[in-house]
Amino acid sequence: MNPVVPARPQNETPDLPRVLGASQATAIVVGTIIGSGIFLVPREMMQDVGSSALVYLAWIVGGLLSLFGAMTYAELGAMLPYAGGEYVYLRGAYGDTTAFLYMWTWFAVAKPASIAAVTIGLARTLGFFPAFHWLSTSIPGPIPLIWSQIFAIAVTWFITGLNYLGIKKAADFQLVFTTLKVILILIVAGFCFASTAGAFSNFTTSLPHAVGGLTGFMAALIATLWAYDGWNDLTMVAGEVRRPERSLPVALIGGLFIVGFLFMATNAAIQYVLPATAIAGSERPAVTALTVVAGPAGAGFVAAAMALSIFVTLNGTIMSGARIPYAASRDRLFFRQFAHINPRYQSPSTSLIIQALLSTVLLVFLSRFQQFFELAVFAEWLFYMLTATTVFVYRRTSPHAARPYRVWGYPILPALFVACATVVLISSYLSNLKGSLLGTALILLGLPVFWIVKRLYPGPSAELKGI
Repeated sequence: MNPVVPARPQNETPDLPRVLGASQATAIVVGTIIGSGIFLVPREMMQDVGSSALVYLAWIVGGLLSLFGAMTYAELGAMLPYAGGEYVYLRGAYGDTTAFLYMWTWFAVAKPASIAAVTIGLARTLGFFPAFHWLSTSIPGPIPLIWSQIFAIAVTWFITGLNYLGIKKAADFQLVFTTLKVILILIVAGFCFASTAGAFSNFTTSLPHAVGGLTGFMAALIATLWAYDGWNDLTMVAGEVRRPERSLPVALIGGLFIVGFLFMATNAAIQYVLPATAIAGSERPAVTALTVVAGPAGAGFVAAAMALSIFVTLNGTIMSGARIPYAASRDRLFFRQFAHINPRYQSPSTSLIIQALLSTVLLVFLSRFQQFFELAVFAEWLFYMLTATTVFVYRRTSPHAARPYRVWGYPILPALFVACATVVLISSYLSNLKGSLLGTALILLGLPVFWIVKRLYPGPSAELKGI
């Protein structure tokens, strides 16, 4: 007998169509996670721990902790497979105010900042090629702008337009180009291991002046968690996944295994070609490794792979972000315009357009990649931690709810993820106090907005049944 998926109450607007299969859902997980991080973080990790063995230990621990988070989210997503993901779980467990603050944070801060960071990162990566050197030049005018900002804005609107045409087209794009991304990463690893310039003895080299100790290992672990970030985005489009009771757990857990394998293989390939000192001294270790193996053509190949990887990540980020304000609007917890579904393309068109506008504003007034990153980091881990705790709430308050998937190792594995998320949150807060305080202020700014929304739409919000 098939498990019964809880029914969402009737609303004034129709549901988004369930058109995504397991392969497309997996591509959203894999394609969104794998950005430029795997090509860059080996440098920081080696500087932190100083040895191959500890670098791999950090990759393994970071991968397992991310897997624990994905398994926890898989139980929540299979039980409540609705648009909005974490917003839905937090609302059912902690009420409207917490859910609204989550939605507000993602809508106003985290997603626009992530989109801006990804597009600026794409412009920086393309700047490797002589044909794109113009991206770093200034634009004459009253507003200080460089061409990379204009390029980033154009890419944002291009991918937004693709998603406007419907999630099926955007998901097919994600599947095709995620597959190509995986092939390119495997080619990079294959080139390295096939080269006579590499040696297994490089795995035994070390960096004498690494940070070392527990401090160094924790810094390397946080770097891996940044690289694995993005696996939660699938839950935001759960309302459009066919057979979510099966497809969501398969995509979340299977996707993490695929990503973990690719991360480990890429890191091993880099270390096969470069000794520890060379990895620690290179801004782009993957580019340096391919330069050793295949000269300038190899470096260009890695840069192209990085650009494609970032491009696919952007699609997943834009796709998932628009579903959060849409879900809140359906529940009468945000301005009703955000619940609008385009009658022709069946996409949350208003949410997509406003999300792109907010990203454009950030791209006009901020030009440094680090500024976008700092805005997003604190808010993300705060809500990762809170969302993971909801699995304990639902187990206690709704013990008989249909759970097509139950997280293995409960309650230990979810508790480990919550503890880890807490450590990452505290670490990111202390290491970037200014950015974290700004993030906190932006989250709390949602409270007066919530008050305005409740005044505009008095009465009870739509109930979430079935739990």
